Amino acid sequence: MVVLSVPAEVTVILLDIEGTTTPIAFVKDILFPYIKENVKEYLQTHWEEEECQQDVNLLRKQAEEDSHLDGAVPIPAASGNGADDLQQMIQAVVDNVRWQMSLDRKTTALKQLQGHMWRAAFAAGRMKAEFFEDVVPAVRKWREAGMKVYIYSSGSVEAQKLLFGHSTEGDILELVDGHFDTKIGHKVESESYRKIANSIGCSTNNILFLTDVTLEASAAEEADVHVAVVVRPGNAGLTDDEKTYYSLITSFSELYLPSST
Repeated sequence: MVVLSVPAEVTVILLDIEGTTTPIAFVKDILFPYIKENVKEYLQTHWEEEECQQDVNLLRKQAEEDSHLDGAVPIPAASGNGADDLQQMIQAVVDNVRWQMSLDRKTTALKQLQGHMWRAAFAAGRMKAEFFEDVVPAVRKWREAGMKVYIYSSGSVEAQKLLFGHSTEGDILELVDGHFDTKIGHKVESESYRKIANSIGCSTNNILFLTDVTLEASAAEEADVHVAVVVRPGNAGLTDDEKTYYSLITSFSELYLPSST
């Protein structure tokens, strides 16, 4: 087994989710299809609720910003013309959400609605989050060794908490010290990692970031964050240069903490 020594100055382990803690297949084959298939029913059921209206307003604002993009789907404001008008508006939101998802957009508006839909699904027991089998034992070990563990994902903080709170391993939220999403900045921008360090109250070189995406790894490195690239089944392949350049692990159990000896 490959063993990767964690640098002595590292006190924080920052984790990506998709392709790192959780199989991409769970996200691609279960989480996202659930949104596409159920968004219309969800909007019809929750339309009158304040939270749903906030989600729709945010999506409408995003649609206005996107109006110059090819294929962008506008969301009209309510005209007060009764049921037909309402169905038209709901359909516009559905079409907008599906359009954004088809482009793999990571807008806050989209992520917020998705988070609320997943919350309803998890609460109703319609799905449970999956983690690779090495994840939970490793995180427990890190915490016992005095490490802090944070999550940084493009999925909303709320969606992250749902995954960790409703998993096949039970509620494992207590294992996480905090959560970051794109509100702090995008994962391919080095400034985001500086902001995360600042928010945690540590230096960037006190952080080890685990991700399957080399663009994110590169941005983190630029900010002087330690990085390991996680190679999992179903993840995108790496180039020979990337394999040579980055420290690679195939399981969290391959990380060796000098402080735990």
